[in-house]
Amino acid sequence: MKNINQDIETNKIKQFYLLFGAEDYLKRQYKDKLVKALVDPDDNMNLNYFEGNGIPVQNVLDIGETLPFFSDHRVIVLENSGLLKKAPEDFEKHLAAFPESTYMIFVEKDVDKRNRLFKWIGKNGYVSEMNTPDEKMLISWVKGLCRSEGKQIDEAAVFYFVEHMGTDMLLLKNELEKLFCYRLEGKQITVEDIKEVCVSQAADKMFDMLDAIGNHNQDKALLLYHDLLALKEPAMRVLYMLTRHFHILMQISELSNIGKDNKQIASACGIPPFSVKKYAAQAGKYSYETLKKMVGKCQETDQGIKTGRISDIVGVELLIVEFSTP
Repeated sequence: MKNINQDIETNKIKQFYLLFGAEDYLKRQYKDKLVKALVDPDDNMNLNYFEGNGIPVQNVLDIGETLPFFSDHRVIVLENSGLLKKAPEDFEKHLAAFPESTYMIFVEKDVDKRNRLFKWIGKNGYVSEMNTPDEKMLISWVKGLCRSEGKQIDEAAVFYFVEHMGTDMLLLKNELEKLFCYRLEGKQITVEDIKEVCVSQAADKMFDMLDAIGNHNQDKALLLYHDLLALKEPAMRVLYMLTRHFHILMQISELSNIGKDNKQIASACGIPPFSVKKYAAQAGKYSYETLKKMVGKCQETDQGIKTGRISDIVGVELLIVEFSTP
């Protein structure tokens, strides 16, 4: 991402870009940045957009070979085309023959890194994987957005916000906009403001589910999991939360055993100090070795889902059953 910003700032934009990964907000942001740097976003003559599987490949190639109309650049955006999993034969050769005035931006959720087109763009353009930043980076990002609006958010509030709103950057930005409007006259954003304004139904159920697992209440844990699915919460997001939760418990177990205090534990685990007591209560129900095995099971399930050995919904449910069994 830093390289894309540098390309734009130095006016050395490459002819081909691939933006891929799970974080839609970042992909949209950098796609829009590149488009705006090359053409007027309202220029329908020189900006062509295609989305979804089954795009008319020959039409795309014909447009790519056409010189721009009263503009220095022609830009083609292909979004979720599936071409980074399977592209037509000789597709890259056609791209190589494009005039220098044609620029292409591929935006994909999933790619096959063994794909010829993936390797070709990496060699002849720029490939950027855009996944959700870790919690520390998200917190820094949220603070930055607050500063840009002339607002302040204290440590307790920013931790609470990220912890309860999740890691979807678009959702986080939308919820921040609500907070900015709510605190239009004031500068300080508090935990109470977040509770009053922000939607956290799915996040609340997520934490209740984790508590139910920790208390070995299997029926409640499964019921809450199915409630999350009904709320359109992706199974992979639930898996991420499970992995993160038990990794924190594992860290707390280890740090507690060597005599670290709550402030040191909070700093090492990247959690607010006021949350340590809650996490420590759950960590005390497991041995360090058990928690380590649970984190390993989460990672195995993640690998199994990504390689197609098991479906995401079933894989996460099996983990919940195993972890919540008394």
